Amino acid sequence: MSQTAAIWLVILAAFAAANWPFLTQRLLLLGPLAKGAKPFVMRLLELVVLYFVVGLIAMLLERRAGQNAPQTWEFYAITATLFITLAFPGFVYRYLMRRRG
Repeated sequence: MSQTAAIWLVILAAFAAANWPFLTQRLLLLGPLAKGAKPFVMRLLELVVLYFVVGLIAMLLERRAGQNAPQTWEFYAITATLFITLAFPGFVYRYLMRRRG
């Protein structure tokens, strides 16, 4: 896999993972909740877990391409805000769009 393809794979995985908690009622990939609707706090916790999963995928792809670059807290702050920004379409769909019916 080329470096460009790996970068696009991480971006698409981040977009899909950031929107996953807002587009489904399932708890991660395990199954539906017994109560029905997921609370907002559960969606945020799922978002944090998926952020680290995508980060692990990115780290493995970087290690496969060469040596991992050392990161400081600024890197994690920027990637976390980018991940939250990528989650905006799912948030809008779940909480801001009006449902007709």
